[in-house]
Amino acid sequence: MITFETLSAFLSTSALISLAELGDKSQLVCMTLAARHRHWPVLLGAVTAFTLLNILAVLFGASVAAWVPERVMAGVVAVLFCGFGVHALYSANAEEATDVKEKASRGIFFTTFLLIFVAEFGDKTQIAVAALAGSLAPLPVWAGATVALAFTSALGVWAGRTLLQRLPIHWLHRISGVMFIGFGLFAAWHSFV
Repeated sequence: MITFETLSAFLSTSALISLAELGDKSQLVCMTLAARHRHWPVLLGAVTAFTLLNILAVLFGASVAAWVPERVMAGVVAVLFCGFGVHALYSANAEEATDVKEKASRGIFFTTFLLIFVAEFGDKTQIAVAALAGSLAPLPVWAGATVALAFTSALGVWAGRTLLQRLPIHWLHRISGVMFIGFGLFAAWHSFV
């Protein structure tokens, strides 16, 4: 049975991670590789990498939360999210030109997997997933983050170019920055209540 807390954790994680990842380097990797190769291996490589990264992030976040008091964890989450929000707002003003170079590999699935895994290991979204898993139920956080990253990868593969032509990337950074700051302020409020 799905509880309100489970659904809330899933939806808030999905929304936050989706907006944070739109226009990010992993989506650009998917766009670049999909422009030169078949779509399915690119998408499956990205989703596999994100699934593994999210498992690692949730395990880390949940284990840290087991020995750190809830109020302290909420304070750390607040600081991290506000920092990510400010960084995203700052990035909205700087045009980012990322050139993704494909490395030789046995197949495009493994190339995509390795590029995404290396690019996203320790990235803001992985840290955000760890932080969310420290303050919310880990399983819905993992599911929400994985669904969100699969969705943004699919956008990068199939519709990323169309989206980026219609909505400038700096607006995507601004939206994700405001969301991160909002979640950070909520976590700060939670740490004092």
